[in-house]
Amino acid sequence: MPGENLSRDEARERAALLAVDGYDVSLDLRSAVGAAEDGPRTFRSVTTIRFRCNEPGASTFADLIAPGVTAVSLNGRDLDPGAVFDGSRILLEDLAADNELVVDAQCAYSRTGEGMHRFVDPEDDEVYLYTQYEPADSRRVFANFEQPDLKAPFRFEVRAPEGWTVWSNGVGELTDGVWRFAETKPISTYITCVVAGPYHYVTDAYERTLPDGSTLRIPLGAMCRKGLAPHFDADDVFLVTKQGLDFFHERFDYPYPFGKYDQAFVPEYNLGAMENPGLVTFREEFIFRGKVTRASYEGRANVVLHEMAHMWFGDLVTMEWWDDLWLKESFADFMGSFSLVGATRFTDGWITFANRRKAWAYRADQLPSTHPITADIRDLQDAKLNFDGITYAKGASVLKQLVAYVGQDAFLEGARRYFKRHAYGNTRLGDLLSVLEETSGRDMGAWARAWLQTAGVNSLTPRVLLSTDGRVEELAVEQDAVESHPELRPHRVAVGLYRREDDRLVRYARAEVDVDGARTVVAELAGAQAPDLVLVNDDDLTYCKIRFDGTSLDTLREHLGAMTDPLARALCWSALWNMTRDALLPARDFIGLVLRFAGRESDIGVLQMLHAWSTSSLVHYVAPEWRPTGERLLSEGALRELRAAEPGSEHQLAWARFFATTASAPDDLRLLRDLLDGAEKIEGLEVDQELRWAFLEPLAAHGVADESVLAAELARDDTASGKRHQVRCLAARPSAAVKAQAWAQLVESDALSNALVEATIAGFAQPSQRELLAPYAAKYFEAIERVWSERSIQIGMSVVQGLFPALRDSPATLEATDAWLAAHEQAAPALRRLVLEARDDLARGLRGQACDAAAGRAS
Repeated sequence: MPGENLSRDEARERAALLAVDGYDVSLDLRSAVGAAEDGPRTFRSVTTIRFRCNEPGASTFADLIAPGVTAVSLNGRDLDPGAVFDGSRILLEDLAADNELVVDAQCAYSRTGEGMHRFVDPEDDEVYLYTQYEPADSRRVFANFEQPDLKAPFRFEVRAPEGWTVWSNGVGELTDGVWRFAETKPISTYITCVVAGPYHYVTDAYERTLPDGSTLRIPLGAMCRKGLAPHFDADDVFLVTKQGLDFFHERFDYPYPFGKYDQAFVPEYNLGAMENPGLVTFREEFIFRGKVTRASYEGRANVVLHEMAHMWFGDLVTMEWWDDLWLKESFADFMGSFSLVGATRFTDGWITFANRRKAWAYRADQLPSTHPITADIRDLQDAKLNFDGITYAKGASVLKQLVAYVGQDAFLEGARRYFKRHAYGNTRLGDLLSVLEETSGRDMGAWARAWLQTAGVNSLTPRVLLSTDGRVEELAVEQDAVESHPELRPHRVAVGLYRREDDRLVRYARAEVDVDGARTVVAELAGAQAPDLVLVNDDDLTYCKIRFDGTSLDTLREHLGAMTDPLARALCWSALWNMTRDALLPARDFIGLVLRFAGRESDIGVLQMLHAWSTSSLVHYVAPEWRPTGERLLSEGALRELRAAEPGSEHQLAWARFFATTASAPDDLRLLRDLLDGAEKIEGLEVDQELRWAFLEPLAAHGVADESVLAAELARDDTASGKRHQVRCLAARPSAAVKAQAWAQLVESDALSNALVEATIAGFAQPSQRELLAPYAAKYFEAIERVWSERSIQIGMSVVQGLFPALRDSPATLEATDAWLAAHEQAAPALRRLVLEARDDLARGLRGQACDAAAGRAS
């Protein structure tokens, strides 16, 4: 990987030297089918780049990662590939004012989801291809200048196996055996795209009358593997797509600029989705093979809208370098929820945002690798790791507050001016701030310094002083920050006062206030009746960790389930989870609250998040000696709620899945087996194929389902999805030989595809197998630097993160981690960052365990 890196300084130097006029890219993908030659399977890639140089005689380089280069010519002069190509760069010397570079290369198909990914469907042996580039993998498919600020129009032509269909960013046509695609608008290399294969393809169209009276017509398409076609609800995808196009056209006043709008659901995809203009790619898991909850459909709709927002924020106007990645990702994350609530049936989208997206941000912002939203991205490896909770969810949270700060009208008018002013160009932070200053009349500099250019999350705590007559004499909000990131920020917050009325906990007073500095008095609430609960950041206006005073915490312990407002309830759950992670609330107490109140939770997304947090509490935060008790209590509670849930409801399904994750006692495992075999039934619970695999994993992990059982299940579900599930379950079995084989497949071999690496890691690390995994703690530290240097960055990240010995949660593992960090100060910064983050999670877990153990001793 190091030789493939590109630094910010190199990119700036090249951008100052060059302007790119256009690309012609010809790909021959007929080699995707049939027997492979010795060595990597390759395809021919011929690229012609027309570009200008403002310093004739200067030198630069083009980017290409390929097994071989057949020919290179610059301005009609043949260059020796062996002399100018080093495996990742092509040296270009003595440039003219106007240049034409032609590169004929043999590029490799990928099994890691980077570049031109090739997938063979085990169900029917059909081959499917798609590309994925962000941040810098288009150079694995064609020669180019791989940086976001060297935009250009692209023309693609593709030769493909007979019977295939090929898609790219522009409209395509098959002529004389060649797919030729319309030239794109000027776009960055990382958002070009090719999808090819025997995909199932469905079409529709969107029409809209524009302000000038003309009609905008956008052809719509959606595709998936043939094997998933029976499950593909394209109508719902098109519904959300049309709703989003309406929403963004009404607010952005800039017609969708990229012609058609295809959406491809592709196999073995590393991301959620990618905003390639005219051809958005998604992970195919968004096509649901079995029953899922409303939260899954909401999540898919959010991603569809997130990617659509990128057509303007990111594709039309693109950041200059990855420092300003937030200019597209924060906006798309915010716009995803904004449009979800404003345009679709998922009107509770802000609850999901507060509960799920912000949890991601809070975790990331407390890691040692936290960074300002506008980050310092030195190179491509830094960029790869900054697609994180800061850039996405914290950035979106801050934008949500910005909308409250400048007003929605001023914010949207700023966006409209931004698009018109910078269309098909590249921008930096100042470009956005300047239009927002124009439209809002506010000084954006101080806001940006506080929120975009500093790291860390503040905590807000209410302090209530009561008068002798039982009323609020003074209510103040105290703000604090951790020592490593001491910045106190301005917050626009709502403070809600709640009291018990019959069996409900309801808000009876609310005040908005600007919190600035260490202590802010909320004068408007003076004289109010004494509250049972004070909720700082009610309505979720700002980005902060919510704390409670003693009275409020006591109220939640007894009456959390009685809160009538679902957003307020979600905020309280989130705050309690943050307190658990911060070792301020014993993990057993959090589990107790879930057992007591989760059965009353109406929002299915919140419920599923509570299940995930409970599992994390049990695995990482409870005292080890209490873990068996917690496991028993959670499994008993999950089964109780499963049996009590409305038959056939999504809550029943959520509790069934949670029960499977907690089951370990013989009776629980027997019930799972009987549900699989049909010997036991729970009214309304359909044990479809996806739920069958969910039940099989704990059975495999506890030695109840052996290899023959899993082979029989694969025969029943002989599909790509079934194969991934089987691989995960095989790796979950409680055998030293099984763990050794999985380790070898992950660490000593690169034969597994990215999806099977992910599945094997998920099966390998079972919380019930801590002793079985003990030998791999030392092996991990011996192997990771080699893995990082030998594997692609995507696989390297998966292995380094997924195999960290987090289940060996002891001071000894912490010491081993520190020893590795001390001995490897010169290791790749991105690798050190991943290890530092894992170390921080481990240390946080140990602090939580100490808090929980102290609570156990005190009880």
